[in-house]
Amino acid sequence: MSSRLTEVGARFLSTGRPVDFCHHPGMADVFSPAKRSEIMRGIKSQGNRSTELSMAACFRKARIIGWRRHVRMLGRPDFTFQAARTVVFVDGDFWHGNPRTFKLPKTNTRFWKEKIRYNRTNDKRVTQQLKRNGWTVIRIWESSLKRRPEACVARVVRALGKNKQKCR
Repeated sequence: MSSRLTEVGARFLSTGRPVDFCHHPGMADVFSPAKRSEIMRGIKSQGNRSTELSMAACFRKARIIGWRRHVRMLGRPDFTFQAARTVVFVDGDFWHGNPRTFKLPKTNTRFWKEKIRYNRTNDKRVTQQLKRNGWTVIRIWESSLKRRPEACVARVVRALGKNKQKCR
């Protein structure tokens, strides 16, 4: 018996309902639409392990101090260096539409195009407004942080160094 059939049997036994495979022919997703919706609802804007918690660990490892998380200000930056007037956003590749890695879901494409377009537009608006207010804005992609965390930390350190000189 294949593992896929075993999985189907287990789902049937746990829910008591038959599993409908033909509902979304050709769909790459292994979850039902209801389960996928539940999973997506569970993704929160704070405390994401692959983005902000990874960046916080990098800051600690590099002994970078002076940052605060989730300061209540425009855009809710992931990290704020108040003294240097620098904010850091660690943007998830999917939710913010990284042009190098983003893949549009095959279902509900109109919704997702609009959602990602809105997020990108909002990111630009927030960045421009913060810059107008005298803040240095650093945006780091989730995939960049995974691939080259030291380069991401170096970007922040450079910005902090420049802003430190401005403050004197």
